Amino acid sequence: MGEFRAVLFDLDDTLLDHTGASTAALREWIPTFGVAAQDVDTFVALWSELDLRHWPAWRSGEISFDEQKRRRARDFMAALEYPAADDDLDAIFAGYSAAYERHWVAFADAAPALLSAASLGLRTGVLTNGDQDRQTAKLTATGLIATSGPVFASSSLPRGKPYPEAYEEACRRLGVAPHETLMVGDNHELDVVAARSAGLSAVHLDRTSTLPAGVDRITTLTDLEFNVQT
Repeated sequence: MGEFRAVLFDLDDTLLDHTGASTAALREWIPTFGVAAQDVDTFVALWSELDLRHWPAWRSGEISFDEQKRRRARDFMAALEYPAADDDLDAIFAGYSAAYERHWVAFADAAPALLSAASLGLRTGVLTNGDQDRQTAKLTATGLIATSGPVFASSSLPRGKPYPEAYEEACRRLGVAPHETLMVGDNHELDVVAARSAGLSAVHLDRTSTLPAGVDRITTLTDLEFNVQT
C-alpha cells in the first residue's frame, strides 16, 4: 500500500450499519400494512431490490432525491396491493424513515479506525452517496461526527460515486491529491474500482466475506493499516 496524507471512508455499511438498521426498520414498518409475519422477509428483500432499481436514476442526476423515494414507495405499495395516492407517498416513506433512524448504530470498529487515522496525522473525511443533511445526521446521531472529518455527500458534489468528479472534489476539499488519498468502503464497484480509476488507492471492506478467496480485502476496519506520508 502506498503512502497517504488522507483517508476517505464510505458511510453506509462501512461506518454505519445501514443494512442492519434498514432490516430492523422494515420488520417494524411492513406489518403496519397488514402483512402476515411469514411474508415480511419477502417484502424486506423487495425493498432492497427497489432501492437498487431507483437509486441509479438519482445518482446520475436524472431525478431528485425525493422523487427516488416516491418511486420506491409507489412500487412497494403496488406490490403490497395497498392503495396509495401520489400525495400519500411522502408520508408513507417518512414512516419507514422514522423507523430506520431509530436503528442507526455505528459499527464497533468505526470510531477506533477514525481515531487511529487521526492519531497518525491523516486528514479524514466521509465520501458517501446520499443527501448531505441525511448523511451528516447519521454521523451526528452515532457520535462519529466528532472524528469523521468533513462529510462529502453526493448531493453537495458535482456528481456522486462512481463518477471521477466525486473522488476528485472530495480530495480537493480535503487539500490533498488523489494519489495521496486512500478510499475505504464496502462497495467494490464504487469504493474500490471507481476510486482507483480516479487515482486514489483503495481498500475493500468485505464484512460479510462475500468475495472469493484471494481477492484483496479486509473484513473489519481493525485490520486497516496506513502508511503515512511525511
